Amino acid sequence: MGRANTAGTIEPGRLTPRAMLVAAAAMAVLVTLQVVYAATADLRTDEAYYWTFSRENVLSYLDHPPMIAWVVRFGTAIFGDTNFGARFGGLLAMWIAAALLGDIVWRLTRDRLAVVLAVLMPLVAPEYGLFASRILPDVALIPFSLAMVWSLVRLTQSNDGRWWLAAGLFGGLALLSKYTAIFFAPAMLAFLLVPPWRMRWLRSPYPWIAVVIALLVFSPVLVWNWQHDWASFKFQFIRAGADHGISARTVGDFLGLQLALVGPILFPVALAGSVMLAWRGYRQQNPAFILISTCALAPFAYFLWKSFSLRIGDTWPMLIWPFAFAAAAINLVEIAKENRSGWIARTAVPWAKAAVILGFVLNVAIFYYYSVSNFAVAAKQDPIAKEAGYGEIARQAKAVADKVGATWIATLDYRIYAELRWHLKDSIPVVQVNERSRFIGFRDTASAAMTSGIGLYVDSAPNDGNVIETKTPAVLRLVGQADRTWRGVVIEPFAFKTVTGWTPELSPPPDSPFYKWRLLN
Repeated sequence: MGRANTAGTIEPGRLTPRAMLVAAAAMAVLVTLQVVYAATADLRTDEAYYWTFSRENVLSYLDHPPMIAWVVRFGTAIFGDTNFGARFGGLLAMWIAAALLGDIVWRLTRDRLAVVLAVLMPLVAPEYGLFASRILPDVALIPFSLAMVWSLVRLTQSNDGRWWLAAGLFGGLALLSKYTAIFFAPAMLAFLLVPPWRMRWLRSPYPWIAVVIALLVFSPVLVWNWQHDWASFKFQFIRAGADHGISARTVGDFLGLQLALVGPILFPVALAGSVMLAWRGYRQQNPAFILISTCALAPFAYFLWKSFSLRIGDTWPMLIWPFAFAAAAINLVEIAKENRSGWIARTAVPWAKAAVILGFVLNVAIFYYYSVSNFAVAAKQDPIAKEAGYGEIARQAKAVADKVGATWIATLDYRIYAELRWHLKDSIPVVQVNERSRFIGFRDTASAAMTSGIGLYVDSAPNDGNVIETKTPAVLRLVGQADRTWRGVVIEPFAFKTVTGWTPELSPPPDSPFYKWRLLN
């Protein structure tokens, strides 16, 4: 992909026409796989849940800020309530993120090879490549956080304080996308306070106005929480404050997930690049290097620490790696500039190229397995297989409801609720009768149906002794059963029961067992 110099590194900025053609072809293939996967793969449970958000008009939600709902609504407004429509806004956001990532690296290196690597790295990392087609709050968080950093890189180049205001706007939008945007605060503080310019900017009104702008943009979440006893923050602090004791297994799970989702070579390459850029940045007091490396390392350090006592979700660290990819690409240029002959200089670019090649192969293999092949390997442990098969459950539930005369469907799990709503498209009202705090301000589309007819309770089996049976006068009678399957493998049995003698309360008081959210593990 470039011309080697005598030290064994790559000469900055050198890309042959053939290498550019290969890189462009690889990008085109990966983007095509993203589009095909987005259009054909069934929505996973959280994706369907975020689609239900997009059907409502509220300021915020219990477990997430509202940006993900707006992103989904944007896509479905263009392509309808289809798999691709629900995912299009997220795909577009991640493509914008890749462009921002490339421009950040270009502005700091003026090196075409570094830019190509920076754009390819997220495309070949499965979490950001093929699986970037998923609906996640992170697909909005990542471009807005990159735009915030892009603004501050422009600040370092222009010395124009007005770029602080753009950073404040994008920072507020990042917070409006996902609460984990707060993990960029250490990088912002280091960017402001470590370089010699600290006193100038502390005396300037621009950084302080930027904070005000960010809070104003974030204000819908603050207003919603103020109106509802700070429910979102209480919900999030349960997970942040959880401590289940030291466990080597959860640490191994966290690191293993990063190896799988970022790439077995790309993960250490990106992490090493971040560490080395941080060393350069803090030693040289380079604001941009400090900012980018700390955006990666501060949240990584936090999640690594928490992994000693808590299972880290697969999407939680997604905010880390785009900045780590930028750091790795920039660091390659810095190594080349030094023209040293040590093992790091000799192996840095070969390892980066190997990471990209292996990542490309992994994405193609993953796409083939999930989108082309018909065989199943360890389906009950496969995260995608474990959430498949809801379409058939929804069809059978509707058939049973029609047969017994049920006019509404009850669930006790937000995942089942979301999948049933997605597949049935509100042809029959679906209500999660518990955890009603998740649905504050949602439209009431079920009360008339609940008061005029019997319901059908849909849940995985066995489901005896549930809160409906123990906390209400409802009478439940088994009327059907079905298996949720994936490629012939039974993932989970389901049971259908009629519900009579009880009408759920859609707005129960906070002390009701039907209001409280489930404790997080």
